[in-house]
Amino acid sequence: MNKHTKAHNHEMDTLAEDARALMTATADVAGEKVAEARTRLAAALERAKEIVGRVRDKAVEGAQDADGAVRENPYQAIGIAFGVGALVGYLAMRRGSRNSD
Repeated sequence: MNKHTKAHNHEMDTLAEDARALMTATADVAGEKVAEARTRLAAALERAKEIVGRVRDKAVEGAQDADGAVRENPYQAIGIAFGVGALVGYLAMRRGSRNSD
């Protein structure tokens, strides 16, 4: 897991903890609007958990598919990576020479 993924996971965990703390802090507050807001917040947290789980599953599946494709066709993968790198390098050089004018 890279540091960006860890940072996003930490942020999501912090957000969930803060929302749970807010729900706990407002548990004894009476009022229809507060109860409605707490219900919506709980539903939003559940939806967020489901979405994060689905995104994580799709990312893992995509990484496994890419790994399998590279393992089945290593030379083609190297050729494609070289071609993309050469194209990016060419475009970067071209942009750099245009900015110096």
